[in-house]
Amino acid sequence: MASLRYITVENFKTEKGFTRDLDLSYQIFGQALGEAPIVLVNHALTGNSTLVGESGWFNEIVGEEKTIDLNKFTVLAFNIPGNGYSGDVEDLLFNYKDFTIDDVARLFVEGLQLLGIEQLFAIIGCSIGGALTWHMAVHHPKLAEHIIPVATHHTANDWVLANCSIQEAILSHSSEPIEDARRHAMTFYRTPASLNQKFNREKEGNTFKVQDWLDFHGKALKNRYKLPAYRLMNHLLSTIDITKGTGDWLSVAKQICSQIHIITVNSDQFFLAEDNWNTYVQLSEHHPYVTIGEVKSIHGHDAFLIEHQQLANLLQPIFQQIKTSNEKNTAHLVWHR
Repeated sequence: MASLRYITVENFKTEKGFTRDLDLSYQIFGQALGEAPIVLVNHALTGNSTLVGESGWFNEIVGEEKTIDLNKFTVLAFNIPGNGYSGDVEDLLFNYKDFTIDDVARLFVEGLQLLGIEQLFAIIGCSIGGALTWHMAVHHPKLAEHIIPVATHHTANDWVLANCSIQEAILSHSSEPIEDARRHAMTFYRTPASLNQKFNREKEGNTFKVQDWLDFHGKALKNRYKLPAYRLMNHLLSTIDITKGTGDWLSVAKQICSQIHIITVNSDQFFLAEDNWNTYVQLSEHHPYVTIGEVKSIHGHDAFLIEHQQLANLLQPIFQQIKTSNEKNTAHLVWHR
């Protein structure tokens, strides 16, 4: 596994006026900086910068001879400050409401500048990491040749806001806050069809297996995640809005110079496929290069972690543009519903 590295962004000021030095941890995979095109990967809510290896969450996509080929790319991943991945209590952000996803976008861009990175081949992010990708592209429209928001949207709709509110209440009032919040979250990360197919009302002893499954995920997250980190990440999720409250997302998004590749999940009950298709239709009338790909699955939002081959197939045309001297590009950029 690539080792965790650190840079410090000094005197960072949030939108709400809070100022402090922030340590930004990150990992680099594949080629050394300056020797290959750079791909920035933004992690999901309970994810982190470890993309590959024994505990890597993006192993099926990133790796040698994988879709994002570490023989051809430098792959960089930051940790969202306050996500607790370093294990250092001092890195937690207890004043989490002083931060927004837009602050994180600006922070990541400053981190890139401190690393001497002026141009990226691509930014890809999943779930909240995909929303972060939208925000970064809005702040720096020419930063990346490609932006790839996966299983996300550029604006938190009322359904997302409602669930964030419930999560906040659980985290504030439950005697087992992380476990209970995670149990609740797993029900909207999946779908009724997914759970019905997986468990079919089967029992283990006197307990339904679906209850054991929820308990397992609650306990597993408690063992690796801190309460302040969960509170922060849930709050950031509720601040997703590239318009900063104006509602005119199209005027903002059409200023992005990158090629935009939206990837949605047809059964996603969190970031709705319909919202992404509407974004594609409207934005493609004003932007010279917008595509959309759809993962078809019964598993809902979490399909981006389950349907690896579908996701790889959708990403392949983008990342096969980087070829070795004798390699032909057999993929083409055609998406359809």
